[in-house]
Amino acid sequence: MKFFLSVLILAFLLNGCSPETETGKLQVVASIAPLAYFAERIGGTHVAVSVMVPPGGNPHSYEPSPRQMVRLGKAILFIKAGSGVEFELDWMRRLLSLNHAMRLCNAVEGIRLLPIKHDGEAHQDERYDPHYWLTPANGIIIAKNVKRVLISADPDHREEYAANGAALEAELQLLDQEIHRKLAGLKNRRFLVFHPAWGYYANNFGLEQIAVEDEGKTLTPRQMQRVIEKAKASRIGVVFVSPQFSTAQAETIALEIGGRICSVDPLSPDYQNNLRRATSAFIESMR
Repeated sequence: MKFFLSVLILAFLLNGCSPETETGKLQVVASIAPLAYFAERIGGTHVAVSVMVPPGGNPHSYEPSPRQMVRLGKAILFIKAGSGVEFELDWMRRLLSLNHAMRLCNAVEGIRLLPIKHDGEAHQDERYDPHYWLTPANGIIIAKNVKRVLISADPDHREEYAANGAALEAELQLLDQEIHRKLAGLKNRRFLVFHPAWGYYANNFGLEQIAVEDEGKTLTPRQMQRVIEKAKASRIGVVFVSPQFSTAQAETIALEIGGRICSVDPLSPDYQNNLRRATSAFIESMR
């Protein structure tokens, strides 16, 4: 609490002497980079978008900087994932207290969250996978949510936001069809990920994600051996990793199965092309 109060005071001091507002643009803040993509595409030239957890940042442990607090104090809109991302659980109430006039877009609204699965089984405590944005179908829902709140915050540009949103939704529909088409001929449909970020993608496209890590915990030797045995039995040669997390144990698993690691980023700001890159990587690993 003392840390937050000191950051809050510093933020308002900086706010008074260092203007951050881009003339003529609405300040929009997104908690993670994939959500910023939607704000930029729909808001177009009318918005200036910043991200709380920057590229490469770990949403499980990130703490905002004083400069980010300044931007938040001037923002008209905050877009949150709303699905249990740890950064939001730790900081959301305090962030919203900085700017009571700021509107809130809950990007997850209307999306059915899936329980986290480990070794193919859902957790008994029904924890939900927060990475819902990693399918174009859910991306369409995110686009609708962002469009609706932007129009509410800035009705003078309603028509432009509506047109930009419709164009993005059409692109995402085509992307969904494209990925379905690319994956259609695969017989082997299992892939191994260290951090379980791709469950919605797997569910949407008829694949099976085999997840190694659970809640960010280091694996015990027995858990490591079980993963290695399962990977060998499934003839898996690639361990997918996220750039936000340590790859040490993933590299050990890859060595033991005679395979390799491959990075796929669940928090890339380049939303559509990132899904294409991930699809190509998954296809190569499953052939």
